[in-house]
Amino acid sequence: MSTTGSVPVSLAEIARIAGVGRAAVSNWRRRHDSFPTRIGGTDVSPQFSLAEVERWLRDNGKLDAIGGRELLWPRLEALGSRDESGLAIAEAARRMRSPQARASLAGLTPEAKKLAVEAAKLGRDEGARETFEFLLQRWLETHVRQLSTTPPPLAALMARIGFDVRVGGCDEGLTVLDPACGTGHLAAAAVQEYADPGLAVLACERDPALAALASARLAFVADGHDVRTEVATADALREDPFAGTRADVALCNPPFNERDWGYEELATDQRWTHGLPPRTEPELAWVQHLFAHLKPGGAAVVVLPPAVASRKAGRRIRGSLLRTGALRAVVALPPGSAQPHSVSLQLWILRAAPDGPGAVPPGQDALLIDATRFARTGTRESGPHWEPLRAFVLSALKALDRPDADLPDGAVRVPLIELLDDEVDVTPGRYTSASAEPSGRELAAAWKEVGAVLTDLARRAELLSELEFEADRPQTTASVGDLVKAGALSLRAGQQPSDGTASPDKGSVPLLTVADLLADGAPSGFVAAESAPVIAEKGDVVVAGVARAFKAWVHEGPPTALGPQLHVLRVDPAKLDAHFLAGCLRAPSNGRQAGTHASSASRVDIRRLQVLQLPLEEQAAYAEVFQSLRDFETHLGNADRLGKGLVSDVSDLLVAGGLDV
Repeated sequence: MSTTGSVPVSLAEIARIAGVGRAAVSNWRRRHDSFPTRIGGTDVSPQFSLAEVERWLRDNGKLDAIGGRELLWPRLEALGSRDESGLAIAEAARRMRSPQARASLAGLTPEAKKLAVEAAKLGRDEGARETFEFLLQRWLETHVRQLSTTPPPLAALMARIGFDVRVGGCDEGLTVLDPACGTGHLAAAAVQEYADPGLAVLACERDPALAALASARLAFVADGHDVRTEVATADALREDPFAGTRADVALCNPPFNERDWGYEELATDQRWTHGLPPRTEPELAWVQHLFAHLKPGGAAVVVLPPAVASRKAGRRIRGSLLRTGALRAVVALPPGSAQPHSVSLQLWILRAAPDGPGAVPPGQDALLIDATRFARTGTRESGPHWEPLRAFVLSALKALDRPDADLPDGAVRVPLIELLDDEVDVTPGRYTSASAEPSGRELAAAWKEVGAVLTDLARRAELLSELEFEADRPQTTASVGDLVKAGALSLRAGQQPSDGTASPDKGSVPLLTVADLLADGAPSGFVAAESAPVIAEKGDVVVAGVARAFKAWVHEGPPTALGPQLHVLRVDPAKLDAHFLAGCLRAPSNGRQAGTHASSASRVDIRRLQVLQLPLEEQAAYAEVFQSLRDFETHLGNADRLGKGLVSDVSDLLVAGGLDV
């Protein structure tokens, strides 16, 4: 495949092209004088010519097992325009499916069209759908800050809810509508969750590049199924291309907080049966747009920011949706379920009144479901715990039309009389927290757990109390600086990443800072791997070099970038035991003697920290005791947390008059 010398690639991209880690590329660069020279970027994030890199990799036999997708992507990215590269990928997908196609999508430059033709040929050689999904995913990762997508697990959950909640009608010939489809995640999930004969999936997107990609994606997903798909390029609120269509299921992840949604020109629109949405409530315009497109008994599932559930401006519309039975349930999702990842988004589930006998009357209780407890914390993996979250939500929704059915913890039926107050707040946490008091069985289990932790603490305390120390045994120490000079370890200081923080994706690593240590100790941000000057690997010793957060530990987690005032020590295992080193370094007296003592913000000179000089076999015995002390400290913290929780729960029960006297 031909390449262009002006196309720049980073060290991380070279690693992906060659199928190796970034460290391997750095080693090639140091060891081989023939490695291409830098053509741009910075010393921390250098860039190289793709043509020269490809030639060097081929000449050195490092491209034997790698396909052409990784070589193609940098050239697509070098087009410089998000829309142009997106349209080129969509055009490539169209040509993969129709090799004889002549006319091209509008808006393509000659260079983009040439790349689309090459990508189509590559797809026919290496797998059309796989090549398209690869290029689409790389495009989405590159433009993650400009695009809002629906993660596949959330899209699948929404589609399943829509099909489960709808009532009436036949199971064949269903219609699904997504009026703001983006790149088609929800529409594709509908096909995958319910690909029965006669299914029609209609979607709309105002961005031409996104609409073209959604159309290409649906064409691949629907391949082999009796499914009709159609993607229109239009603003669904202003120019509804499916105005006369009624859907069995409507799914949507609409744009949030858009003030220019058509308030003036749509003031008298017939879709606003529950009231004209205020200018500041565009999300309620989308809610009513979806509801207006439902067949009798049809269901809509929409992703909304949590403020929509309680903002004063939308109170009247929320009240009308509840009184008429349109709004049937609200699900609070854990943070990280979709963009913006820091917010606990909500799913609103609406249903049009079904026709005929047995129709559900308006004015029923609303089902509020709080699923925020399924958040995933302290791990590199993004998103919540999807499998238990999905099971919990679907289980709770089975009781939607069964007033006598039991609800799982975290779900509650709220009578309309309680919701239709001055606020009409439908935030699940406001109502589920009141019913979250522990049962007698749960309280007994909590006491049992505290007892077990205290018993374990007592056992550990007894073992540690039996340690004996020789007061007169002379000991010699060496500073960290001396150990570095002797080659027993290497020392690197963390730095602020040059490119700032990033989103949690495949090309990023967690970023740990001193502020994180002062909070809960878990990394709170991510940074692109290629812009992280210092990364702690498993088995490294990490030291915080500031007095107020001074600590040292052996890193056991995934590769993690270190911010300023954090240091990584990598030991020579033939000379030092990592757990022994960490134990010596974190002794409070060690930190005090190596600090400046000027204030709590004073720095600790890592090179001045002292380490016992012991043979390797004796280090292991010390390391075991150091680890026992760390375990004791951890269990002590658990006992404190569990004990405070029990005190809080029992106090609440006592105040509620629950004591059996």
